[in-house]
Amino acid sequence: MAAANCLVTNDWICGEYLRTRSGELTEATLQHVGITVVSVVIGLMIAFPLALLARARPRWAGPVLGLTTLLYTIPSLAMFSLLLPFFGLSAALVVTGLVLYSLTILVRNILAGLQAVPAEAREAARGMGYGSGRMLWEVELPLALPALMAGLRMATVSTIALTTVGSIVGRGGLGNLIEDALPTFFKAQVLAASVLCVVLAVVADLLLLGVQRLLTPWTRIRAGRGAG
Repeated sequence: MAAANCLVTNDWICGEYLRTRSGELTEATLQHVGITVVSVVIGLMIAFPLALLARARPRWAGPVLGLTTLLYTIPSLAMFSLLLPFFGLSAALVVTGLVLYSLTILVRNILAGLQAVPAEAREAARGMGYGSGRMLWEVELPLALPALMAGLRMATVSTIALTTVGSIVGRGGLGNLIEDALPTFFKAQVLAASVLCVVLAVVADLLLLGVQRLLTPWTRIRAGRGAG
C-alpha cells in the first residue's frame, strides 16, 4: 500500500514510479545515449584533422585552440539560440552544439598526445623507411592514445551532462524528464532521471577506460615495473 501511495505523497524514492514509467525512462535514456554517441563521434572526426593541422603548422595552433576555447565559453542556451536559425527545433541543433563544445577538450588532448611522442621514436620510424602517413597511424597515434583517450573520456562525460540542456527543444534525453517534472516538482521523476544521468556518465567513463587499457597494454607493463 505504501509503495502504491508514494506517487500520491510525492516521495523522492518511489518504486511504483519506476514500475509504471519504465518505458518512458528507457526511451529517454536511449535518446540520451544516442545524442551523446553521435555528438562525440562527430566531434572526434572534426577534432582529429584540426589537431593534425595545428601540429603540422604551429602558427595555426593558437587560432585553432583559441577558437575552440571561445566556443566552450558560450553558455549553452546562447549557443542553441545562435544555431536555431540554421537547424530549427531538431536533434541536429543539439548535436551541433554538443559537437562544438567537445572540440575544446578533444583538440587539446589529441594535439598534446601527438606533441608528446618522443623524437627518437619518429627518427627510428624514419630510419625504417616509414612515410608520414604510416608513421602517424603505426607510431605516433598509438603513443598518443593515452592522451587521446583521456580527452575522449572527458568529452563524453561532459557531453552526457550537457545533453540535458537539449530539453529546451525537446531533444534532451533524460533532461526532458527533469524539465517536465520541475513545474510540479515531481520528486521521483527528478531523482530517477538525475541518477540515470550520473550512471550513464560513470558507465561510459569505465567503458572507455577499459578500451584504453586494452589499446595501451604497454602502459600497464610500465606501471608494473615502476611498482616493482
